[in-house]
Amino acid sequence: MSAQEQGTSGLPQGVGAKLRAAREAAGLSLGDLAAQSRIRERHLQALEEGDLAALPGRTYALGFAKTFANMVGLDAAAISAETAKELDRLAGAVEAETEAAFAPGDPARVPSSGFAWAAALAVAVAGVGGYVWWQNTSSPAVGLPSLLPSETPSVAPVAAPSAEPSEAPSAEASAQPSGPVVFTAEDDKLWVKFYDGKGQQLLQKLMAKGETYTLPEGVENPQLWTGRPEALSITIGGQAVPKIAEKQKTVKDVPVSAEALLARAATPAPTESASAAATEAAVTKPVVRKPFPRPRRSTAAGDSVPAPQATAASNPSTVSQ
Repeated sequence: MSAQEQGTSGLPQGVGAKLRAAREAAGLSLGDLAAQSRIRERHLQALEEGDLAALPGRTYALGFAKTFANMVGLDAAAISAETAKELDRLAGAVEAETEAAFAPGDPARVPSSGFAWAAALAVAVAGVGGYVWWQNTSSPAVGLPSLLPSETPSVAPVAAPSAEPSEAPSAEASAQPSGPVVFTAEDDKLWVKFYDGKGQQLLQKLMAKGETYTLPEGVENPQLWTGRPEALSITIGGQAVPKIAEKQKTVKDVPVSAEALLARAATPAPTESASAAATEAAVTKPVVRKPFPRPRRSTAAGDSVPAPQATAASNPSTVSQ
């Protein structure tokens, strides 16, 4: 019996078990297959272990499985079809778990009105306490930007531009991170869905706390859909970048390529301190206009109009001539 016939009959059930048995029978290691196919060894290992959720997406999973089957002498079409069925079962299980998580509660298990009032009161008290704590902790931070330049409560005057600030943007631009984009779940049961610009799904699952997902290279306009962006940390080449959002809310069709994430980090939203500083700087002192001086009118007796000069008729010397 050939290795190809064994791929559909004598080997253990499951795509991963079949691939592993065929590889071991061929005397090959995962490293050998990775070197020949240029597929990362961890992806080949995920195929053998049946961890299809760890692969970049459906298209990649089917392609990896077909290549793996060809290299170990199995029926590539049959292995690809079985992989597609396992992916469909995985997607159905994830969707069912997601729907169960967001489905309305059973009316028979709805708490009584008294319990509901007590819960509402507890939430209100917690909200007031949280607001007071936030005011106490955030108030000093509002005035911090204005204290840094002059170390005084007054607003510092705008300084003339110099050569040093002009060099800072270029230094920051050269220090921008590069490399793979990695997302890490900071909480359990974090539902995420990654897809490209054409809507082709890359990954959809409930991530466990500490689980990571690396965005595949070469994906055109990758995007994210999740309801917990504040629990999803992001790094580019190992360097942390700002999260999509700091509070829980549903975000959809958010570009998550390295370029898009760096652009979001370069244009932060305006803060309250910046708005207050801009408003205070725009206020100017009123201009006090001095009254225009009026001409003084003299009333003294000695200030009289000078007498006109004598005419020729009143000059005796002129008449005698």
